[in-house]
Amino acid sequence: MGQSATEFAGFAEEIVRWQGAHGRNSLPWQNTRDPYRVWLSEIMLQQTQVSTVLDYYARFLERFPTVADLAEGKHDAVMALWSGLGYYSRARNLHRCAQDVMSLHGGQFPRTSELLQTLTGIGRSTAAAIASFCFAERVPILDGNVKRVLTRVIGFSADLAQSANERALWGRATDLLPAPHLSDTMPRYSQGLMDLGATVCTLRQPQCALCPVQKICRAFAAGEPLKYPVKTRKMKRSAQALSLLWAQRPDGSVWLEKRPVTGIWGGLYCLPVFVSDVALKALLPLAVQARLEALPHFVHVLTHKDLHLSPWIAGFRAGQAMPKAMNAEDRPGAWFGPEAWPGVGLPAPIRRLLARDFVA
Repeated sequence: MGQSATEFAGFAEEIVRWQGAHGRNSLPWQNTRDPYRVWLSEIMLQQTQVSTVLDYYARFLERFPTVADLAEGKHDAVMALWSGLGYYSRARNLHRCAQDVMSLHGGQFPRTSELLQTLTGIGRSTAAAIASFCFAERVPILDGNVKRVLTRVIGFSADLAQSANERALWGRATDLLPAPHLSDTMPRYSQGLMDLGATVCTLRQPQCALCPVQKICRAFAAGEPLKYPVKTRKMKRSAQALSLLWAQRPDGSVWLEKRPVTGIWGGLYCLPVFVSDVALKALLPLAVQARLEALPHFVHVLTHKDLHLSPWIAGFRAGQAMPKAMNAEDRPGAWFGPEAWPGVGLPAPIRRLLARDFVA
């Protein structure tokens, strides 16, 4: 698994040339060295497809055009804009990071990957991407697409589930960087690796005939690109059944409670969630129980879990209060009219449910 300097000579230059001619060069977060915009795109693109991010990115920048605007923004406004994008801890960390940039760094993002990693929610690869794109720092990135490209090219067959092997790959990635005197090519090089992994060196059907580094790719030479990357530890899928209470007054307002910061839909507003229909009904007054109506069950698919959701709608009289147990300190809530729903951070399935769209 040794890596000779001559065997991979010219790798970086080929990636740079290919990116200029065939890479993605018109995405809204490209052709800028504004660290705020690059950082926002990198956080949004974690675990999320480019096609999904595009609209969210535009709406987010319209509401928060600068890091100062984001830092001053209300938590609920940030979560509302993130609603449906998933992995909500990213939004909470994004907001906190913006506040840190303002309070600790005078409103300016640090210019090195080392310092960027000290900010909330910015890991090694994200920090490297920001430093590479915005400040041309000669530092490797290693997101999922790049891991796939590099492990195939150099034939890196060690199990990335082991941290020592992950560190070794970081070292290999550093060896392949453009020469120091070509550090000005770092933005295009980093983008080229991402683009190659996203469009050519794909997970299941790599288009090796289009690859600019096919001639030096060990996986291609061995005829086994799908062998890489190697990572044995896989998260098992699970399923969870939850019951939802849609409590509604005659004016159309709905009771929404704020979820705990940790756990499913952390920090978002949501219909009250229960572990079972029995638990849901037990907290309601008998008069309300008599007006309960079961709505169609539906499944919401998360990355590693299927949520089987059982919604119930209950009519509350005008001015009727929620039971004390459902307005406790650990589950604060309030009545929100339909006009307020777009501005509240709601989980995607809850937003769909309120719109009477039961397709998961």
